[in-house]
Amino acid sequence: MGQKKVCVGVVGAGAISDIYLKNMIHRFENLYVKSICAAHLESAQKKAQEYGIQAVTMEEMFDDPEIRMIVNLTPAHVHYSVIRAALEHGRHIYTEKTLTDDINKSAELVRLAKEKGLYLGSAPDTFMGSALQTARSAIDSGMLGEIHSFAVSANRNNDILLSLFDFLRKPGGGIVCDYAVYYVTALVSLLGPVARVGSIVGYPYPTHVNCVPGTPLYGQTMDTPNESQVNAVLQFENDVTGTFHIDADSVMEDQAYFTIYGTKGILILTDPNQFGGQVRFLPNSPEASALADQRESEKICVLPAVNEYSDNSRGIGPSDLADTILNGTPLRPSAEMAYHVHEVLNAMLEGDTSGKFTDVRSSCVRPEPLR
Repeated sequence: MGQKKVCVGVVGAGAISDIYLKNMIHRFENLYVKSICAAHLESAQKKAQEYGIQAVTMEEMFDDPEIRMIVNLTPAHVHYSVIRAALEHGRHIYTEKTLTDDINKSAELVRLAKEKGLYLGSAPDTFMGSALQTARSAIDSGMLGEIHSFAVSANRNNDILLSLFDFLRKPGGGIVCDYAVYYVTALVSLLGPVARVGSIVGYPYPTHVNCVPGTPLYGQTMDTPNESQVNAVLQFENDVTGTFHIDADSVMEDQAYFTIYGTKGILILTDPNQFGGQVRFLPNSPEASALADQRESEKICVLPAVNEYSDNSRGIGPSDLADTILNGTPLRPSAEMAYHVHEVLNAMLEGDTSGKFTDVRSSCVRPEPLR
């Protein structure tokens, strides 16, 4: 017999759809992509022709009895309606991040999936890539000793991004839910659930002038109501505590700083928006440090990757969901973890300009490692 496959319908034909379609069709053998729909049928028809699949309406997709899973690639402010419709039609669904643009809507959908006995999975699935899985292996092996803290600091350039992508100007498109979600998901996958969050969130530029020639609003002033800066402290259920900083009013090229500190050394990670990258370890070595000619950089070692997913492997999340549907394996990018991450992000936003701490009520289990 051939490889068992789950029949998939894709909702959304934007820029992110290309890598999903490419990988789901040609790389992950437990997926069979049958059709695609989009708000503009012409966009779906273009992708369908390019990838050899069918262009249909959403109603036709949901009425197709062969389709068991929906992969939702729409912007966050559309997620609720698409996910709810899929669940109401008895379909498992995997969605781009975050679950929705509102924590109460996310909670409703998680409950609905459970009531109907359906699986709901959510990006980011980058935590399943080689870099974060290598870090997970190092942590699980005890390489770091007792872990006590972490530090995250990252940047973006909203002048360019807000000019290019209109969804970043809509609910759920701020720096917290669109970008911090990668770091929080990575941290939860490595360290477990978060207990409380304190934050100061900045909204310094309520408007921007579109600076990208060739875009529809070039030269015009745009309303940009979402947050662009976050400074937070996260305390995990295991008492590991760290700092979390993202500034989207800076340079475009990511200078991600992501480290985890333990009694036996420091783990130096890469941008969790990517699947691959070097994971380095600086051991606590008093003997070497005592040598005057021993430079710190010479002690850092690069850890060998533990799996093959070092390139852009988007689609691995739907593939993991297909494995769950076919074989009953635990779903790694689960609704429970996605909801917990969403609640952490929401707690960051609740800090607003006050810096208050918010208890996180939900919890989740760390997903199984992927070797």
